[in-house]
Amino acid sequence: MRLADGTTKEFTEERTVEAVDFAPKGLRIAVARYNGVTLHWVGTAGAPVDLDWKGAHTGVTFSPDGRFVVTMMQESALHGWKLDGKAADTRHMRMTGYPAKVKSLSWSPKGKWLASSGAPAAIVWPFSGKDGPMGKAPLELGTRANILVTQVAFHPIEEVLAIGFIDGMILAVRIADGKEALLRRPGRGAVTSLAWSSTGKLLAFASEAGDCGVIDITG
Repeated sequence: MRLADGTTKEFTEERTVEAVDFAPKGLRIAVARYNGVTLHWVGTAGAPVDLDWKGAHTGVTFSPDGRFVVTMMQESALHGWKLDGKAADTRHMRMTGYPAKVKSLSWSPKGKWLASSGAPAAIVWPFSGKDGPMGKAPLELGTRANILVTQVAFHPIEEVLAIGFIDGMILAVRIADGKEALLRRPGRGAVTSLAWSSTGKLLAFASEAGDCGVIDITG
């Protein structure tokens, strides 16, 4: 890693690195690997922290408040850790039940919700409590029979979720009441990427068929 002063810092892992993510304030970096995650300090010489859970962790994300780390797993599940948990057994969060691998995650603007792909609906886990989603059922938004969700992206300001499907459809769904708005009709390959503009007025998308575009939700 190249720091602001031009110096470089190296983090060594014994296993292949699958994904990385910075903590909200940039003081730490999470490295997803086989059998868990390692948290490294970026600007200090603090010892790394290992968060272990058996299996292949293919993606990693910090919650916006920095209290949780969540990974996508090869076995069609999510795993998480409470970073403020005291006892080892209370730190783990297991989120299962997906019929397909989770390949897309997105936090709501204030970190109260974590949306995920990998099912015939966007699976949205509640993270407002101190224990995250443990003991709580997720929301299921944009349910469409056997049509898998491939991409999710929360609006940068509002609790509105853009959902891309394997058949090319894109929906916007409001968390508060589940109200849906069709942004793109199906028929042109799986949605492979979604990204909002900073104002939340524009949504960019790309598909497996090579299509891409920008949707103006104000019009």
